[in-house]
Amino acid sequence: MNRRKFFRNGSLFTIGAAVMNPFQGSANILDLESANKNKKAKNIIILVSDGMSTGTLNMTDLFLDRKTGKGSNWIQLYKNNRVSRALMDTASASSIVTDSAAASSSWGGGFRVNNGALNVSPEGKPHLPIWQKFKKAGKMAGCVTTVPITHATPAGFCVNSKSRNAQDDIAEQYLEIGFDVMMGGGANYFSSELRKDKKDVFSAYKSKGYQVVKNRSEMNAASSKQPILGVFADDALPYYVDRNSDANLQQTIPTLAEMTQKAIDSMQSSKEGFVLQVESGKVDWAAHANDVAGLINDQIEFDEAVKVAIDFAEKDQETLVIITTDHGNANPGIIYGKQANTNFDSIQKYTKTNEWILNKINKDYTVLQVKELIEKANGHVVTEEEAKTVLSYYDGLHQEDGLYNYKKLPFKAFAEMQQQHNSVGWISMDHSADYVELAMFGPGSELLKPFIKNTDLHYLMLQAAEVENKF
Repeated sequence: MNRRKFFRNGSLFTIGAAVMNPFQGSANILDLESANKNKKAKNIIILVSDGMSTGTLNMTDLFLDRKTGKGSNWIQLYKNNRVSRALMDTASASSIVTDSAAASSSWGGGFRVNNGALNVSPEGKPHLPIWQKFKKAGKMAGCVTTVPITHATPAGFCVNSKSRNAQDDIAEQYLEIGFDVMMGGGANYFSSELRKDKKDVFSAYKSKGYQVVKNRSEMNAASSKQPILGVFADDALPYYVDRNSDANLQQTIPTLAEMTQKAIDSMQSSKEGFVLQVESGKVDWAAHANDVAGLINDQIEFDEAVKVAIDFAEKDQETLVIITTDHGNANPGIIYGKQANTNFDSIQKYTKTNEWILNKINKDYTVLQVKELIEKANGHVVTEEEAKTVLSYYDGLHQEDGLYNYKKLPFKAFAEMQQQHNSVGWISMDHSADYVELAMFGPGSELLKPFIKNTDLHYLMLQAAEVENKF
């Protein structure tokens, strides 16, 4: 079916006309357009590296290239001219600096909402989320993430809520709507032992035919004939670098790439196709903590999921893959200096996150114990003065605030100390108003123009799949 004709009299024609054939004069882009012209995207996979500033993408590509001789899968798609590429404006209704709930809602509901809300307008009007629209059109729908599955980014594609914090309620909404594959962390919002109301939401899912899986082995054994709820941690999953340095975690916690593959395997036989959101949520958490080992390694984990999606789409020929982020965070980068190369390469020796290190230390540690712990985790020796500075935050003399820092750990001070050794600097510990990277591969990618608003992506997905905006 010709999408120009399909949308000419429909509610999407305005945006359809705006995004159709935006490029001229590039042989590579024209080849992409020719290959995808008038093809319908039966399936859509959207991959979101939450809170990924451009510096995070840049550093991860350099890290991989310098460590392995091969950069990231995402940047390689650019180098090989295999994707359409754009910048995206990420503002919310209430601020030029968005939070994850409003950012996801812009894609999910097609309208900008206030920070903190999920598909509910500033006037209180609900906007039907896009994964529900695709469910009504007959497609299977799912989300996988490294943070609670009830967290803002997956929820923004799926439900309406005045507050992103209503995660107990969001867990129940998912069941009412009947999503097909939902995997990540968040037992706090499903378990009768952990929920404040003691409701056994796990049992409710089981009674409606869901396979409830709680570790990697159970996930791998799950059938594709029944819906899956996978919850692998009380809160978020461990950071990738911490998981990979712990044999038990490697056995019990699936990677984002493994969850992505399982979700695809479980939904690819759907006659009407499927839609899947894949989120690396802890890239954002690491940025909030200025935690370079957490940041780069979780971005690597995300990049491995990108490969899974692209490999499937190459074989399938009916899948649109979207790769992006919802906003910047902390804007990290490698700082100029004579030792920049050597310093940055030292991160290859980091086997633990700053979160792991700082949670291990307590007020009873000696200066020598602090020095030994940091050397074990970071592969370099700190001075006695640096160790004393770290210890000072555990005796009540200093405290640090910050999102996701309820223990008041000295993330900022520790990152500033590390900068002397790794040459990575940060501008803040919070979100930024960056225009962000957006890449598309497969049928529908030819619709992308060089600069879009985040809300445009909602309508582009509907248009690529030839699902009218009538629900």
